[in-house]
Amino acid sequence: MQTLRTIALITALVAALSFPAHGQEQRWQSLNVRIVTLHREGRVSEATEVAMEALKVAETTFGPNHPNVAASLNTLALLYHSQGKYVEAEPLYKRALAIREAALGPVHRHVASSLNNLAALYEEQGKYTEAEPLYQRALTIDERVLGKYHPVVATDLNNLAVLYEAQGKYGEAVPLYTRALEILETSFGPHYPQVATILTNLAVLYEAQGKYAEAAPLYQRALALNEQVLGKDHPAVGTDLDNLAHLYDAQGKYAEAEKLYERALAMQEKALGLDHPNLATLLEKMATLYRKTGREDKAKKLEERVKQIRSKNQ
Repeated sequence: MQTLRTIALITALVAALSFPAHGQEQRWQSLNVRIVTLHREGRVSEATEVAMEALKVAETTFGPNHPNVAASLNTLALLYHSQGKYVEAEPLYKRALAIREAALGPVHRHVASSLNNLAALYEEQGKYTEAEPLYQRALTIDERVLGKYHPVVATDLNNLAVLYEAQGKYGEAVPLYTRALEILETSFGPHYPQVATILTNLAVLYEAQGKYAEAAPLYQRALALNEQVLGKDHPAVGTDLDNLAHLYDAQGKYAEAEKLYERALAMQEKALGLDHPNLATLLEKMATLYRKTGREDKAKKLEERVKQIRSKNQ
């Protein structure tokens, strides 16, 4: 399942950089630009240090309860979050949310963004009870502010559906996925990349319930969409191949599954190299399939390769 984040680090800074600046304000904006550059280059630790400095400048320049302080808090929290530093991120998200509620009112897009970010943090820690009301409130705000058919609302619906699915609340997740899919297809057409994400999420839900007939066409459509939009060698296509192969495997369609597994493996080997740890799981699936179809020698060879990969990456 894939969660669609409504706020990414770079887009989170856009509003903060959209006004004329003088003196310390200009310094704060320059620091934010530096954060974006470092993040794009994958230099997350350095970006975090600059974000800490930007927060201090924001507090000094604007005062502790200004929306720009909330923007800096949110940026720093996102960086901690991306590194799995949940303990550090949580109080920053909470403070940003409190500032935005006080300064902007409880029904505002930036409030919804803060709610989504905090909910995502809880979700990744398995704290579903804490995450659910935050996602629900963000959805309510975005529906009210943007309208019920806005693409951001589709993102909110998907994220809440992912949470329900993780809890086994399949009946509650399906209509959310369906509505999100309808919004995106209406807004952007059937070939929009996020359509493939929701198709895959819905397919995973059906597969988990053993509804293979419902899952297969969704996986197939997601694969075809990503091949068309992203290209046949894109990593997302490899994931789609793996998903569909796993479904065919579960249905006993071993010949079809094997072809897809082989194609997915070739793509991953080309993209990642022969000894990348991400290959191990796929090789294990293929070994299991070989064993099911009476090819013990092939299965053992793949299992030996898995051991070698994991040994090299310890």
